[in-house]
Amino acid sequence: MIDVLGAQPEPLGQPEVLLADAGSFSAANVATCEAAQITPLIAIQRDDHHLPLMERFADDPAPPESSDPLVRMTHQLKTKVGRATYGLRKNTVEPVFGIIKHVMGFRQFSLRGLSNVTAEWSLVALAWNIKRMSVLRGA
Repeated sequence: MIDVLGAQPEPLGQPEVLLADAGSFSAANVATCEAAQITPLIAIQRDDHHLPLMERFADDPAPPESSDPLVRMTHQLKTKVGRATYGLRKNTVEPVFGIIKHVMGFRQFSLRGLSNVTAEWSLVALAWNIKRMSVLRGA
Protein backbone atom coordinates (compact mmCIF):
# COMPACT_ATOMS: atom_id res chain seq x y z
CA MET A 1 0.00 0.00 0.00
CA ILE A 2 2.93 2.33 0.67
CA ASP A 3 4.02 1.89 -2.96
CA VAL A 4 0.50 2.74 -4.16
CA LEU A 5 0.43 5.87 -2.01
CA GLY A 6 3.81 6.93 -3.37
CA ALA A 7 2.47 6.65 -6.92
CA GLN A 8 -0.44 9.06 -6.30
CA PRO A 9 -0.48 12.38 -8.19
CA GLU A 10 1.52 15.09 -6.44
CA PRO A 11 -1.46 17.45 -5.87
CA LEU A 12 -3.00 14.82 -3.57
CA GLY A 13 0.01 15.09 -1.28
CA GLN A 14 1.58 12.31 0.73
CA PRO A 15 0.33 10.88 4.02
CA GLU A 16 2.18 11.86 7.16
CA VAL A 17 0.65 9.31 9.57
CA LEU A 18 -0.63 5.77 9.10
CA LEU A 19 -3.39 4.66 11.49
CA ALA A 20 -4.12 0.93 11.65
CA ASP A 21 -5.57 -1.60 14.06
CA ALA A 22 -3.77 -4.56 15.61
CA GLY A 23 -4.59 -6.78 12.63
CA SER A 24 -2.12 -4.76 10.56
CA PHE A 25 0.68 -4.80 13.11
CA SER A 26 4.08 -6.23 12.29
CA ALA A 27 7.59 -4.97 12.83
CA ALA A 28 8.02 -5.03 9.04
CA ASN A 29 5.02 -2.71 8.56
CA VAL A 30 6.40 -0.27 11.12
CA ALA A 31 9.82 -0.30 9.44
CA THR A 32 8.26 0.16 5.98
CA CYS A 33 6.35 3.21 7.19
CA GLU A 34 9.47 4.68 8.75
CA ALA A 35 11.42 4.13 5.51
CA ALA A 36 8.67 5.95 3.59
CA GLN A 37 8.79 8.83 6.11
CA ILE A 38 5.29 8.05 7.37
CA THR A 39 4.69 8.02 11.12
CA PRO A 40 3.13 4.65 11.97
CA LEU A 41 0.48 4.46 14.68
CA ILE A 42 -0.45 0.79 14.55
CA ALA A 43 -2.01 -0.86 17.58
CA ILE A 44 0.24 -3.62 18.87
CA GLN A 45 -2.55 -5.47 20.66
CA ARG A 46 -6.13 -4.93 21.62
CA ASP A 47 -6.19 -2.35 24.43
CA ASP A 48 -8.87 -1.21 26.82
CA HIS A 49 -11.00 1.52 25.29
CA HIS A 50 -11.15 3.64 28.42
CA LEU A 51 -8.12 4.37 30.55
CA PRO A 52 -8.55 4.78 34.31
CA LEU A 53 -9.21 8.39 35.25
CA MET A 54 -5.79 9.12 36.72
CA GLU A 55 -4.01 7.65 33.67
CA ARG A 56 -5.99 9.92 31.35
CA PHE A 57 -4.58 13.02 33.01
CA ALA A 58 -1.08 11.72 33.76
CA ASP A 59 1.91 13.33 32.07
CA ASP A 60 3.28 11.67 28.97
CA PRO A 61 6.04 9.13 29.60
CA ALA A 62 9.58 10.23 28.84
CA PRO A 63 10.62 9.52 25.24
CA PRO A 64 12.77 6.42 24.81
CA GLU A 65 16.41 6.70 23.90
CA SER A 66 16.08 3.83 21.46
CA SER A 67 16.41 4.21 17.69
CA ASP A 68 14.18 1.18 17.16
CA PRO A 69 11.08 2.32 15.21
CA LEU A 70 8.89 -0.16 17.10
CA VAL A 71 9.92 1.28 20.48
CA ARG A 72 9.34 4.84 19.24
CA MET A 73 5.90 3.94 17.87
CA THR A 74 4.90 2.19 21.13
CA HIS A 75 5.89 5.32 23.05
CA GLN A 76 3.99 7.57 20.64
CA LEU A 77 0.82 5.51 21.14
CA LYS A 78 1.07 6.13 24.90
CA THR A 79 1.25 9.92 24.61
CA LYS A 80 -1.81 12.19 24.69
CA VAL A 81 -1.20 13.36 21.13
CA GLY A 82 -0.65 9.78 19.93
CA ARG A 83 -3.84 8.53 21.58
CA ALA A 84 -5.83 11.44 20.15
CA THR A 85 -4.40 10.89 16.67
CA TYR A 86 -5.03 7.14 16.83
CA GLY A 87 -8.57 7.89 18.01
CA LEU A 88 -9.25 9.63 14.68
CA ARG A 89 -9.37 6.15 13.13
CA LYS A 90 -12.85 5.77 14.61
CA ASN A 91 -14.06 8.80 12.64
CA THR A 92 -12.82 7.70 9.24
CA VAL A 93 -13.02 4.11 8.08
CA GLU A 94 -14.44 2.23 11.05
CA PRO A 95 -18.01 3.58 10.79
CA VAL A 96 -18.17 2.47 7.14
CA PHE A 97 -17.42 -1.14 8.02
CA GLY A 98 -19.84 -1.00 10.94
CA ILE A 99 -22.64 0.25 8.69
CA ILE A 100 -21.86 -2.32 6.01
CA LYS A 101 -21.97 -5.10 8.60
CA HIS A 102 -24.83 -3.95 10.82
CA VAL A 103 -27.15 -1.81 8.68
CA MET A 104 -26.57 -3.42 5.29
CA GLY A 105 -26.27 -6.91 6.79
CA PHE A 106 -23.12 -7.91 4.89
CA ARG A 107 -21.19 -10.19 7.26
CA GLN A 108 -19.60 -12.74 4.95
CA PHE A 109 -18.95 -13.39 1.30
CA SER A 110 -21.32 -15.71 -0.55
CA LEU A 111 -18.84 -16.53 -3.30
CA ARG A 112 -15.40 -18.15 -3.23
CA GLY A 113 -12.26 -17.34 -5.18
CA LEU A 114 -10.40 -14.04 -5.40
CA SER A 115 -12.09 -12.78 -8.59
CA ASN A 116 -15.56 -13.67 -7.27
CA VAL A 117 -14.92 -12.08 -3.87
CA THR A 118 -13.50 -8.98 -5.56
CA ALA A 119 -16.66 -8.66 -7.66
CA GLU A 120 -18.89 -9.22 -4.64
CA TRP A 121 -17.01 -6.61 -2.59
CA SER A 122 -17.26 -4.16 -5.51
CA LEU A 123 -21.06 -4.54 -5.40
CA VAL A 124 -21.10 -3.98 -1.64
CA ALA A 125 -18.92 -0.88 -2.01
CA LEU A 126 -21.14 0.37 -4.84
CA ALA A 127 -24.24 -0.11 -2.66
CA TRP A 128 -22.54 1.79 0.19
CA ASN A 129 -21.57 4.66 -2.13
CA ILE A 130 -25.09 4.92 -3.58
CA LYS A 131 -26.55 4.88 -0.07
CA ARG A 132 -24.11 7.57 1.04
CA MET A 133 -24.75 9.78 -2.02
CA SER A 134 -28.50 9.45 -1.43
CA VAL A 135 -28.13 10.62 2.16
CA LEU A 136 -25.86 13.52 1.16
CA ARG A 137 -28.18 14.57 -1.65
CA GLY A 138 -31.12 14.79 0.72
CA ALA A 139 -29.17 16.96 3.18
